[in-house]
Amino acid sequence: MDIPNLISIQTDSFKRFMNEGLAETFKDMSPIENNSHTLRVEFGAHEFGDPKHSVEECKKRDISYQAPLFVDIRLVNTETGEMQESNVFMGDFPLMTSRGTFIINGTERVVVSQLVRSPGVYFSAERDKTSDKMIYNAKVIPARGAWLEFETDKRDVLSLRIDRKRKQPATLLLRALGIAETNQEIVELLGESEMLQHTLAKDVASNREEAL
Repeated sequence: MDIPNLISIQTDSFKRFMNEGLAETFKDMSPIENNSHTLRVEFGAHEFGDPKHSVEECKKRDISYQAPLFVDIRLVNTETGEMQESNVFMGDFPLMTSRGTFIINGTERVVVSQLVRSPGVYFSAERDKTSDKMIYNAKVIPARGAWLEFETDKRDVLSLRIDRKRKQPATLLLRALGIAETNQEIVELLGESEMLQHTLAKDVASNREEAL
């Protein structure tokens, strides 16, 4: 079986961005008008010039591998109908090498794609190797705001992480939000359980002020 060219995924995607993606971006931006609506800027076709230096030269001289980007721009005076057209230099645009990398200040860099989880609640469970007890985890991922992660441990303590920071007893969140402040209120809210008692024993706060 032939080995697929995995680099082509990166290079083909970048070529589409250079040709189609930028064209769509300029189309979405166009036109731009001033506050009095007397002047209008329209973006047309874009093109790239030749890179000033080769990949190897950029590495040796500690410079970036890039090419000038030009865009056809039309300035329209809506009161007089006068138009001015010009091919404008927009800046130097980083180029991807045939290896699927970029040369930035002489250093070869690669873009690593990252998968982002959709908003929702994710549950998982795994067995603790030392105690053979099941460890349960629940991640609450909102569309906006802080991530919440609830997790049990081998000592039957329910912990909470906010935005992946240090673990805290989960009951601390109830106190901080004012839902239930005292231990008795928390027990009445959640019901008596061995895990809750172990969690409360780890919770040093006794009211909302201390939890905050």
